[in-house]
Amino acid sequence: MAPTSPARSDHDVLVIGGGVAGLTLALHVAETRRVTLVRPASDDQGASRWAQGGIAAVLSPQDDFDAHVADTLVAGDGLCDERAVRFTVEQGPGAIEWLLSLGVPFTRDDSPNASYPYHLAREGGHGARRIIHAEDATGRAVLDTLKGHVDAHPAIVIRDDLVAIGLLADAQRRCRGARCLDAQGQPQWLVAGDTVLATGGASGLYRHTTSPHPASGEGMMMAAELGAELMNLEFQQFHPTCLYDPDGPPFLISEAVRGEGGRLLSTDGRRFMLERDARAELAPRDIVARAIDAEMQRTGSPHVWLDVTHLGEAAIRHHFPTIHAHCLGRGLDITRQPIPVVPAAHYSCGGVATDLDGSSSVAHLYAIGEVACTGLHGANRMASNSLLECLVFARSCAARLAASRAPASAPLAADGSGGLAVEEERIRQWRTALRDIMSRHVAIVRRDAGLDAAASDLGELSRKVEAVLEDAAPSVALASLWHAVRLARLTVLAARLRRESRGLHFNPDCPHHGASGRPPQPSRLHLDALSHPA
Repeated sequence: MAPTSPARSDHDVLVIGGGVAGLTLALHVAETRRVTLVRPASDDQGASRWAQGGIAAVLSPQDDFDAHVADTLVAGDGLCDERAVRFTVEQGPGAIEWLLSLGVPFTRDDSPNASYPYHLAREGGHGARRIIHAEDATGRAVLDTLKGHVDAHPAIVIRDDLVAIGLLADAQRRCRGARCLDAQGQPQWLVAGDTVLATGGASGLYRHTTSPHPASGEGMMMAAELGAELMNLEFQQFHPTCLYDPDGPPFLISEAVRGEGGRLLSTDGRRFMLERDARAELAPRDIVARAIDAEMQRTGSPHVWLDVTHLGEAAIRHHFPTIHAHCLGRGLDITRQPIPVVPAAHYSCGGVATDLDGSSSVAHLYAIGEVACTGLHGANRMASNSLLECLVFARSCAARLAASRAPASAPLAADGSGGLAVEEERIRQWRTALRDIMSRHVAIVRRDAGLDAAASDLGELSRKVEAVLEDAAPSVALASLWHAVRLARLTVLAARLRRESRGLHFNPDCPHHGASGRPPQPSRLHLDALSHPA
């Protein structure tokens, strides 16, 4: 069967991805330009919706910018870009005021001694209460509010019938929109003056994640195909506390549970964080996740316990109604029983390298949210800085787009593809193999031998997938797999090149950072690195 020629349509600003970052950008850009938002309905189940804890910002009179900056730099373990950190922190209060103006139902603080009208929680790595939240379902509240405003905006067109599988470029290698597939697998070219990626991270490279529908770095690799620089791919954050239930879907147990006094216990009853870090359960996520992993190995248990029963039923129901109801629906009453938890892939600190306005190294291509690497997170993201980053960089990117117009230029013809369908079961098997390799060798603790094995195994998997691509009919599943395989290989390459243990990259075969005496450097890679890997 001959391949179908793509239908073509022209657009001003094209936004790919519709979580908090994409929706925020669309609303701001639509004040001056027309926006097309490619947002499959499944984006409602993306990472934004599952963000429980809240948004970190300096809102209390007892807090200040320098303190938030300092906490973020500590959590990032020496690899944050301080310019990006300060920019993000200082823009935080304005972003929160904007959300409040839209009607986001943040939880109020009606106590008589409240210094701020809304309740502020404290989470791991933060030295103050600065997490504004909507009960324990902040992502859902923010997303639903933003989506309502986007749906009603006359300058925004939502295309929920398409999935982007690649980007378009002109003769100068400038981005000119996206290649998409509709529900019938028919190709469509959305030609655009400016294109913004808001496609999420790469937690889907791993077997266990905190989201039922995690991205696998598709946006990162679409950008890399056009020559964009990728940065810090080796820093994949594992959230310390995902509900352990082998027979059920993933469910995150918010950092705020520990912020309100939740205690981590090994299955033999030890409160192990007290002996591992002075901050105990409120240490940064990389430290807590490694401690849990070590306890699981020590006891041979597939989980540890997170106990909140000492807080009392009233406090638990008040602070964590969503978590309480969800666990109860799965046969667990957290007011009377400890919660079995396990670390799971949660957040990609690396991604498309961008400036403070979201611009990538490819002209007219921008990236915001988890797909981007702004320098804010360094080697480890601090709790609740993620939604803050989505808001701040979406707003700054929108300001850049409002001040510029891309010249019209036709994209080059994309390479042709065949018409042979690849069996869905074969694609699923390849994806399972990929996740097994990454989970076995490139997770919370990595070793040189495991990284070498991962590089070899992924190289073989890549050759198998590539062998069918030329004659294969385009499909969303196959495109996603091909992006994921190459991103996994680049992630392993970045991990092999970092000859130190820092933040989320912990390799017992490498010394802890600082041993060399050299200042830390971010890792930077292009797609062509796979042609001559280390």
